[in-house]
Amino acid sequence: MAQKNKLKYIILGLLGERALTGYDIAKAFTADIGEFWSANHSQIYPLLKRLETAGLITHQLQVSGEKLEKKVYSLTAAGQAQLQDWLHEPTRELTASKDEFILKLYFVQNANDPLLPPMLTEQLNLHQAKLAHLKQQMARKFSDQASQIANYGHFLILQHAIEREQGYADWLARTLAQKNEH
Repeated sequence: MAQKNKLKYIILGLLGERALTGYDIAKAFTADIGEFWSANHSQIYPLLKRLETAGLITHQLQVSGEKLEKKVYSLTAAGQAQLQDWLHEPTRELTASKDEFILKLYFVQNANDPLLPPMLTEQLNLHQAKLAHLKQQMARKFSDQASQIANYGHFLILQHAIEREQGYADWLARTLAQKNEH
């Protein structure tokens, strides 16, 4: 089965919320969307051009300062229709996550491998830091029920990310504790 260009739908979705520059779209991947999806400039800008050629988005030039021109992209009716079609499609399969730590762990042969304690400790620290960051995001963005309702999908994703990181950190802590018992 052919893989859909999910980045296309992310961009359509972002532009469905409000008009954005390419820079604003790229920035979304270092903030909220970056919690669950990654993309870089070399993917985003060529795709913006293709989406515009296909009639799914359009742009207006906006002058900033003396001479700086920025393209501000917005969704067309055709783009909105494609986004809605995609949102209504069932998601019938799970996507494997690409976790380099898990990949490395797969190749550890021995429970007494000296690499294990530092690997587990490093990951535990990373996941605890990520968990703290996510909890700060939740407190900052969704401090009351009105903000949760206004951006319910975003709220659910952040809630999911917190539970995922908590579970990962708990598993790492248990694994380290068992390792230290032996």
